[in-house]
Amino acid sequence: MRNRRNQPSTEVPQLEEFLCFAIYSANHAFNRVYQPLLKALDLTYTQFLAMILLWEEDGQTVGELGKKLSLQSNTLTPLLKRLEVLGYVARSRSSAHERQVRIHLTVTGRDLQHRASDVVASVQKATGLKDKPNKALKESVDALRKALEDHSSR
Repeated sequence: MRNRRNQPSTEVPQLEEFLCFAIYSANHAFNRVYQPLLKALDLTYTQFLAMILLWEEDGQTVGELGKKLSLQSNTLTPLLKRLEVLGYVARSRSSAHERQVRIHLTVTGRDLQHRASDVVASVQKATGLKDKPNKALKESVDALRKALEDHSSR
């Protein structure tokens, strides 16, 4: 921000001007939409994301899932254990690499995908965005995240 003399302003911008707050508050709004939908599936949002990755490609390692979800194994392991207790996944040690744990969908976990498709459609509808604007916004947010990651890795 600059003042009338084109000098940098010492005023702190108002909260509503912060892009980070807009994204932060939008995240909370997403959570309020997702929560009741996922409660019916007995899933948290992060568990739901892990299930989506497994529906895309079954048999991934904990490390692969963690990288895609930006989660450390000490956060991801309890989440996966809970999915195992729910009967959605089975964990097994890799025969080729003893330290690797692979996550496989169970029949119940595969069947859950049909019920979960309603969640995705409901959230998409709640955004009020059509396909093209939704895609454009997602691409902008992805570019923003990448720029921030690149900056913080310097």
